[in-house]
Amino acid sequence: MALKLGLGLPQMREYNIGRDIPLVAKAAEDVGYHSVYVYERTVFPVDQAGGHGLYNVPDLAWPAHYRDVAEPIVSLTLAAAATERVKLGTSIMVAGYHSPFELSRAFAALDNASGGRVLLGLGTGWSQDEFEAAGAYHTADRGAALDETLDVLAAVEGPNPVSYQGNKVKITPSEVGPKPAGHIPVYLAATNRRAWRRLVERADGWMPVAGVQDMTAGWQALEELAAEHGRQRPIPVIVRANSAYSAKPFEGDDRQPFQGSVEQIVEDLAKHAALGFVDEVLIDLTLTVWDAPEMVDVAAEIFTAAQSAGI
Repeated sequence: MALKLGLGLPQMREYNIGRDIPLVAKAAEDVGYHSVYVYERTVFPVDQAGGHGLYNVPDLAWPAHYRDVAEPIVSLTLAAAATERVKLGTSIMVAGYHSPFELSRAFAALDNASGGRVLLGLGTGWSQDEFEAAGAYHTADRGAALDETLDVLAAVEGPNPVSYQGNKVKITPSEVGPKPAGHIPVYLAATNRRAWRRLVERADGWMPVAGVQDMTAGWQALEELAAEHGRQRPIPVIVRANSAYSAKPFEGDDRQPFQGSVEQIVEDLAKHAALGFVDEVLIDLTLTVWDAPEMVDVAAEIFTAAQSAGI
């Protein structure tokens, strides 16, 4: 089976989201991409000293592209209205920033309206500042937040009447709608054994960041856990590739995955396809193109080159 390709949508402050998100989403669909994706960043701390640093590392500066990132559900809704076929994915949303009930209803409605095209990538998050701003859960409860969100998603997507009693959410027997067009697949950005176990027991698939060596070790751990827990259904894998595109090839031995020219990006696609367990690669070009028209052109060039290479 050919490797599926997804494309990241332009959510940052450098773009006009009302114009550029529909433009890129429609162009991706027309070229042949399988899916389009958004991610989530809610705040950009002014004070990044001490524990406010990136990944909570003291004094580590946040990258400028984390400023002013458009809200993911709004962004996907813009993409949904401009397309008919592509899957509409999140990579990644942080469960603990949101009310599980409101998040579940929003994605159920989007899936209903789009004809069953939603794919939900979730994670536990890391930013103390974002947890404090969102206020849904505390940072220390982020694993429990993800578990409760998975519970509520299943309840809301299921038949009426819906009822649920959890830590933050209580739903007395009620009719909840609109229902999604079908089951909304949930992918987790799991990076350790505890998270991999949650994935095996509760999620549909895995959404790691590109890196062949680490991904192979993670996949082996997932296979072992799946065997231990008797999981019969397959674990599809969607890899997030944060691309550093350049018109000229990257020269040097320290090239990172998906860094460099179209030809080098396609080489990396081939390496990931050769692993045998990767179903799709999400290519995010948003950081190293000038604007949305260039993003459209480069994305089309990558797709065409990958097809020509038999990927």
